Amino acid sequence: MTCCILLLFILTSCVCASLVVDVTQSSYQAEENHNITLEWTFTTRTDGSLNSLNIICDMFTDVRLFTLFHLHEGVEVPESQHERFAGRVQFDKDVLREGRLRLHMSRLRTDDSGLYQCDVFTGHDERSKRCHLNVTAERDRPKPETPNSSSGGRGASRTGSPSQAERRGWIVLYCGLGLIVAGTLLGVCYYLRRKHSTSSSAYKTRSIDFLHTDEDESSLLEVRGRGSKATSEGLVVMI
Repeated sequence: MTCCILLLFILTSCVCASLVVDVTQSSYQAEENHNITLEWTFTTRTDGSLNSLNIICDMFTDVRLFTLFHLHEGVEVPESQHERFAGRVQFDKDVLREGRLRLHMSRLRTDDSGLYQCDVFTGHDERSKRCHLNVTAERDRPKPETPNSSSGGRGASRTGSPSQAERRGWIVLYCGLGLIVAGTLLGVCYYLRRKHSTSSSAYKTRSIDFLHTDEDESSLLEVRGRGSKATSEGLVVMI
């Protein structure tokens, strides 16, 4: 009787020790809006049946836990999944028979950071294992270089605004255009002033000539008057 009890105890211990759960990575690092795959491994029965396999995976935070995956007797139970993971968690059913649980998480968020634990239940035992996931904020990425960039793509702004080199180029261009316009205006003003000065000089010359002509005519009339007077006096003397 004692031997039978010892044999039963040994067999029970062997069966209970047959289930081993582990993680392929104890810690994961990912970036916001990216995807990641969390993987657990566990020992399976020799017949490969999933009818007695039950798995519950939860995320632990400082406040509470959230269920992201539930498998009951080899069938997924989506009703147990928390709404924050709805549509963002899928698993590979084909690798379950190989003793692998692969959870694909998409569109990661920073609040997805935390501890993830999967509990594996069989008809004889229960085991669990945890891993840690850290999701960082999405980094600013530089814009792709364009062929017509004024600085060859190196000075391209990350936010789409003009770079410092581009602003300097526009400033130089505007200054050049301003100088050209100013030079043109100065040339036009000089030309108009010169033309006005030439017209004034011609007018003064004509006025002087006119005055000279009037003076000459007056002198001529005066001379003619004197001649006439002299002639009259001559005639008087002669008479």
